[in-house]
Amino acid sequence: DFTTTPYRTDIPVFETIIRYLGGLIAAYDISGMKKEYKVLLDKAEELAEILMSVFDTPNRLPILYYQWHPAYNIAPKRAAQNAGVAELGSMSMEFTRLAQLTGENKYYDAVARITDAFEELQNWKGRGRSAIEGIFPEHLDASGCNRSAPWPPVDQQEREDGRVDLGVVGVDGLGVVGGTGVKVQRREEVVRGDDGVGGRDQMTPGRPGKKKLPDGFECAPQGLVSSNAWGSYGMGGSQDSAYEYFPKQYLLLGGLVPKYKTMHEKTVAAVKKHLLFRPMAKGDPDILFSAKATSKDGTADSLDYEWEITHLTCFLGGMFGLGGKIFESPEDVEIGKKLAEGCFWAYDVMPTGIMPEYAKIMPCKSATDCKFNETAWHEQLDYRASYRAQEMERYYESKAAWKEQVEEIKKEQALQKERVEKAKEEAARRPVAKSNANSDTGAGSDQKTEPKQPVQQQQQQQQQEEKPQAREGSFPSRFQRRQLNGTFNEPRGADLQNSLDLNSAPVTNTNTNDDDWATTYSDDDDSQIPLTELTLPPEPIKPMTHEEYIADRLKNEIIPPGFTSLSDKRYILRPEAIESVWYMYRITGDPKWQEKGWKMFESVIKHTQTEVGHSAIRDVTAKGDAGGMDDSMESFWLAETLKYFYLLFAEPEVVSLDEWVLNTEAHPFRRPT
Repeated sequence: DFTTTPYRTDIPVFETIIRYLGGLIAAYDISGMKKEYKVLLDKAEELAEILMSVFDTPNRLPILYYQWHPAYNIAPKRAAQNAGVAELGSMSMEFTRLAQLTGENKYYDAVARITDAFEELQNWKGRGRSAIEGIFPEHLDASGCNRSAPWPPVDQQEREDGRVDLGVVGVDGLGVVGGTGVKVQRREEVVRGDDGVGGRDQMTPGRPGKKKLPDGFECAPQGLVSSNAWGSYGMGGSQDSAYEYFPKQYLLLGGLVPKYKTMHEKTVAAVKKHLLFRPMAKGDPDILFSAKATSKDGTADSLDYEWEITHLTCFLGGMFGLGGKIFESPEDVEIGKKLAEGCFWAYDVMPTGIMPEYAKIMPCKSATDCKFNETAWHEQLDYRASYRAQEMERYYESKAAWKEQVEEIKKEQALQKERVEKAKEEAARRPVAKSNANSDTGAGSDQKTEPKQPVQQQQQQQQQEEKPQAREGSFPSRFQRRQLNGTFNEPRGADLQNSLDLNSAPVTNTNTNDDDWATTYSDDDDSQIPLTELTLPPEPIKPMTHEEYIADRLKNEIIPPGFTSLSDKRYILRPEAIESVWYMYRITGDPKWQEKGWKMFESVIKHTQTEVGHSAIRDVTAKGDAGGMDDSMESFWLAETLKYFYLLFAEPEVVSLDEWVLNTEAHPFRRPT
C-alpha cells in the first residue's frame, strides 16, 4: 500500500523513485509486459500518483523530502534552496518510461521541466552560474525565488483575500494531498481545513488553483542557481546520477530529443578539462580518476582540488564508455576504459582486494609523463615535514642546554658531598671531653674513660634503636632538640633545661645511665647535614623525524603506495566499480574485463559473506575478522552489485544494451523500437 506508511512522515523522493518506482517498472518490462504481471504496472502508477504531488510548487521543481500527511499540505510550498544535483536530476528515466507504458504524458511533462531547468543552468552566464561550464555545483537553489531582487507588493484585493494564483499545472493528479486520515489523497478528493472538517477546494484538473499565501512567500522568480557563491564540482555523491541520466535518457527516448546528447557532451568536455587526473602510483599504471574541485569565487580561475578516489565516482567509466559508443566518440571510450581500470586497481592494491569508500591519492603533474616518486609521495603523506625539521633543531638545542644544566647540578652535588665528607673527617679528629659524673667508685677514684664513639657511629646507633624517642635521663637527639624547642619535660629533664643553654654550641653532654660517651655537635656542623637528593630537570622529548613519522603511519594505517589518506575504510557493498567493468565488457567484448570482475567477485564474497546474507565491512585494509562486519546490507547489493556480477558472466543477449537501458539502480527499461 503506497498510500501510507507508519515509519516516517516524509518521503525521500529521489530514493523512492529510483528504487521502488524504477524497480516496479523494470519488473514489468522484463516480465515481457504480460497481462498476468499487470499488477506491477498498476502499483507503479499508484506510487507515481502519490509522487506527482511533489511537483506542486510555483516553478514545478520537486520537493525532495515530501511531507505527505494532510496537515503539512494546506499551505503552498517551494522546492529546496539546497537541493542535491543527483536528487533533483535523477527522476527523468522512471517517469519517462512510465509515460511510455501508460500513455500518460503528464509523467514525462513533470520531469521534462527539470531537464529544461538544468539545460538553462548549463548555458547560463549570469548570477548564480556554474563556475565550471558544463557541470553543476553540488547543491542548487531550486526554490525559484530570488529574495534579493525587488518584488512588487501583492495587489490589495488579493492580500485581503489572502490568495494568489500559483498557476498549478493543468494535468490530472498533479495536485495537493488532503484529508485528515493517514491515507494520501489525490487532488480530486476532499481537502480539509485547519479544523479538520473544512470543505472542498475546487482544484479541477486543467485549471489553475489558489491557496493561501504564507508570509514572505512572494519573490522575484529565478531559475536554478548555485546555493552559494563558491560551490563544489565533482562526479561523486550528490551529483553522479544526474549526469548518468543524460545519455541514458537519450537512448530511452530513441534519440528523438537531442538536448540530452548536447548536455552529455558538455558534461564530459568539462570533466576532461577540469576534473580528470592520473594518479602517481607504484608501477606507473595508465589509469584515471575524477577529482573534486571547489571554486573560491564562483569562477574556474580559483579552483581547489581534492584528489579523491571514491566508490560512488566509479560509475564514470561506464558513463564515458556508453556515451562514447552511442555518440561515436572513440576518445571517450578510451577514457572510460582508463576510469574503469582505475577503480579495479583501487580494489587490487588493498589487502582485502576491495577498495575503500573514500580515499585520496597523489596526482601526477602530467597524464603522459608520470613516474612514481617515493620522496614526493612521502612529502604528501607528511605535510608538516618542514615543521618537523624545525622541531628537531629546537630539540637538539634544548637537549644541549639540558645536558649543561645536568652537569652543573652534578658538579654542585659533588662539591656538597666533598664538604660533608671533609666535615666528618674533621669531627672524627676532634678531642673528646671526659666525664666522671657517673663513676661507681666515688669521688677521686682513678676510673678510666672509654674512648668516645665517632659521630657517624653514634648516628647509626640511634637509627637502630627500637624506640627512637628519648629514654628517661637520656639526652635528646639534635632532631628532638629542634622539635622540643625548650619543652623537653621528661623526668630529670627540667634540671637539664636549666643547666644547658640549647642555643649555644658546642655542647658536651654526659649520659649518666649508659656507658660513658660524649658527643660534640653544633647547628652549623657540616658533618650533620644530609646530602641533598639529586633532582634533575626532565629530559626533552625527541620528536619524530620525517622518516620516523612516515614509517609509523605506513605501518599503522596500511596506506598503499601513492595514497595520501584512507578517510573511510568501509566497503558497504557498493556496485559502481563492477558496473563500469560490466559496461566495458559489453561495449568492447574484451574478456579481460571478465577476468577483472571475477577477481573482484572472489574478494567481495570472501570478506562479506555470512550465513544469512552479505554484510558491509568496516576496514578494507584488515584481513580476516579484523576488518569487522557492520551487520548491514543495503538494497543496492541485490538490485545492483550482484546483478552486474551476474550479467558480466551471462550471455550478451541477456539484458543487451541494444535493447535495454538501466537506471541508476540497475533496473532495466526496455528501449523503444
